Amino acid sequence: MTSTPPPDIGEKAHSQASPPPDSPHGPHFAVQNFGDRMALGCVKLLRMFADVFFAGRYGHRVVVLETVAGVPGMVGGTLQHLRALRRIENDQGWIRTLLDEAENERMHLMTFIEVARPTWFERQLIVVVQAIFYNLYFLVYLVSTRTAHRFVGYLEEEAVFSYTEYLAGVDDGTYRNVPAPGIAIDYWKLPPDARLREVIVAVRADEARHRDVNHEFANALSESGTA
Repeated sequence: MTSTPPPDIGEKAHSQASPPPDSPHGPHFAVQNFGDRMALGCVKLLRMFADVFFAGRYGHRVVVLETVAGVPGMVGGTLQHLRALRRIENDQGWIRTLLDEAENERMHLMTFIEVARPTWFERQLIVVVQAIFYNLYFLVYLVSTRTAHRFVGYLEEEAVFSYTEYLAGVDDGTYRNVPAPGIAIDYWKLPPDARLREVIVAVRADEARHRDVNHEFANALSESGTA
């Protein structure tokens, strides 16, 4: 059953400013229990799959993985919403924070779809992976909300690392520093002449914030003694 949100944590997370774009690296959260170990193991498995399948095709990698990254916030927001309705009580700001995360990840996808168009096979992969991941994450969230948020925290750690690698590739000329898509300029309020580099920096800052918020959610649940 969905865990009770600790008081005010969602509202605090929602009001936090994004981390400075040039300093996205937070400390890796050390594994503390079996749930953390399972969460980290699953993330490492996903990372290995992405490394093998996409190799250096970072644009395509981002498009496919962002279709997955947008799932946890929607699942968590939906379940917290239903729980708040069921119990007729305040959600402590969790619903808004999680749904904002889902929307933010969707905007990442809509941005990078302008940079790298997925192949027919990648589109089929998206359908299959999303169906499997949505249902698995839904079940995990019901069984252990803490573990679900820890998983997302670790997933976002990898996202920050991946975007840092992508940025390095743009800087050394491996990937073309193309003009930023119009949707990215409007969403992040970038300069009209912004390039892909500025987009990656903005997205990486978003992922760093999602990382910190989800680890904070998991920590708070652990401290309150809930699963």
